[in-house]
Order: sequence, then structure tokens, then C-alpha cells
Amino acid sequence: MKNILGHLRRADTDFGLIEDGDKIAVGLSGGKDSLTLVKALSLYQKFKHKKFEVIAITLDGTDGEQDISKVAKFCEEWGIEHHIERSQLFKIIFDIRKEKNPCSLCAKMRRGMLHSKAKELGCNKVALGHHGDDMLETFLLCMLYEGRIWTLPPKSYLDRMDLTLIRPLIYVTEAETIAEAKNNNYPILVNECPVNGYTKREYMKTLVKNLGVDIPDARQHMMNAIFTSNLFDRVDI
Repeated sequence: MKNILGHLRRADTDFGLIEDGDKIAVGLSGGKDSLTLVKALSLYQKFKHKKFEVIAITLDGTDGEQDISKVAKFCEEWGIEHHIERSQLFKIIFDIRKEKNPCSLCAKMRRGMLHSKAKELGCNKVALGHHGDDMLETFLLCMLYEGRIWTLPPKSYLDRMDLTLIRPLIYVTEAETIAEAKNNNYPILVNECPVNGYTKREYMKTLVKNLGVDIPDARQHMMNAIFTSNLFDRVDI
């Protein structure tokens, strides 16, 4: 966790993610990345000179069928207020609409639910657990499937909702969140999505891994290219 906190502090300094008086809602899916983010922000509160609040919001698309009690206990142990927003999301997408390409609609609906709940709870920022590998995979997805240069920004303002979206783990690698979760026995929620593991993003993970076999420094070179480009700017320090 020490290295992860160092990455978080660097991202906060570079991009001005957290400010005095913020109330931040963490989108807590129960996966390794979002659980790592909850713990890291809880620890960061203790030595960050600015005062800010953190709450966690878990979106339950199974309408109560999934057991989230261990995730709720995890938040309690780290002093984080936890809220569960239940819906019939999976039933709507897979049973009623029978979507052939469900990921885009699901992501849009989940974002809307998360943002609405964050506003209801008085938050001005939403934090997501996307890490550097997510950013790289998104970059490749946009370039190869859409023909455009774009990736997940560390910070963006959602004017329609008057919310700022932040990604404090943007300098963290997936290997680091995997190790953190494994070494500390995190209560990982099983992803109930029927198409989990069969998406274009999963293909990008495999592509990056295979590139690394022939070009060992490929991942780091691509990451360097992203961070030294003009895709997003750092704040003045």
C-alpha cells in the first residue's frame, strides 16, 4: 500500500484531484481496484493536509440477490460511510431488452445511477478505481476500434451534473492492485455480469500482454507516450 499511496499523492499533486472541503463518492464495485481505492483514500485522509470526506457507493444490479455484506464490513473497518443502490439493471439489459452488445448501455446506466446517488448524498466529486492499465487499454480501444486518440483523463468536469470525476489510481498498475488485494485478503465481489471476461477490453489486456512477450518494454513505452502527450495537462505546482 505504501507504493500505491505514493502514486495517489503524485496523481493528486500533478492533476489537483483533491481539494479542501471535498466530499468524494467512490464508485465501489467490490473489485480489487475499487477496494484498493477506498483503503488508499481512507489512509490518505490521515496525512493529507487538506480536509475532505469520503463515502462509498455500491451499485447492485441484481436487486438484492448479491451478498454485499463483506464489502460493507470492509468499508466499516476503514471508517468509510457505505451506501448500496439496488436496481434491476441486469434484468433490464439481458432479460427484457436482450441487448446483443450490452456493455455501452450498462456503463451509461451505471454512470447515471452513480452520479445521481452522489449528488443526492451531497458529494461534489466522484472517484473511480481506474488504474494505468485501464487507461492504456482505453487508449488502444479508441485508436483501434474508433480511429481516435483518447483515453481516461485523471480529472474531468461533468457540467450537466455539476460533478468532478477523478481517478486517483491513474499512476498505479494493475499488478499492484492485484498484489494489494491478494496480500490483504480483500473481500472481492464476483462480477455477476453474464459477459464478464468476453469483452473488447479483455482482448486489449491480452494484446498488451502478448506485445510484452516480443517487446518487453512495450507497455512502459506506451504509458510514457500517453503521459508525455497533450491528452491532458498537469496543474501548476
